[in-house]
Amino acid sequence: MTPTVMDLFLGFLGLGMIGFGGVLPLAHRLVVEKKHWLNEAEFTDLLGLCQFLPGGNILNLAVAIGMKFHGPRGAMASLFAIIAAPSAVVIALGSIYTRFNGPHLQHMFAGLAAAAAGLLISTALKIAVPIRRKPIAILIACLFFVAIAVLRLPLLPTMAVLIPLSMAVTWRAAR
Repeated sequence: MTPTVMDLFLGFLGLGMIGFGGVLPLAHRLVVEKKHWLNEAEFTDLLGLCQFLPGGNILNLAVAIGMKFHGPRGAMASLFAIIAAPSAVVIALGSIYTRFNGPHLQHMFAGLAAAAAGLLISTALKIAVPIRRKPIAILIACLFFVAIAVLRLPLLPTMAVLIPLSMAVTWRAAR
């Protein structure tokens, strides 16, 4: 289903309003499961590209989806929509935090961080579905995880090594 520019704007506006502090799981639900703008494989491919680009993944994803369907107009509508509400909320929360900072507020933020981590893990599992029958892709993903999360290697050098390796192995397997 091809969304209109208004569909993109309203979808990403809603996403920006409800998905404060980690919208990737909600973006997946909106774009793939609810609106069917992209299928699982398209979402995974587009997210991979957006993670490689500089900037916020979700902002890149909003721009890429808007661009895919309506060019620059769709990209601008999606980008503006996803940042409008969070920008207003951040300004309001900053004012409140400055005035009322204390242990209760810090505990609340710790709880929110735990919930966001759970949503991120859930989305990672959903995104992994398209590669579940591709052992080479799983191996490369595991190498990335070990390099970044376990060995704590810097992101850019890790990508500089593993992306060409991934491309070469995938190209060879396709032949």
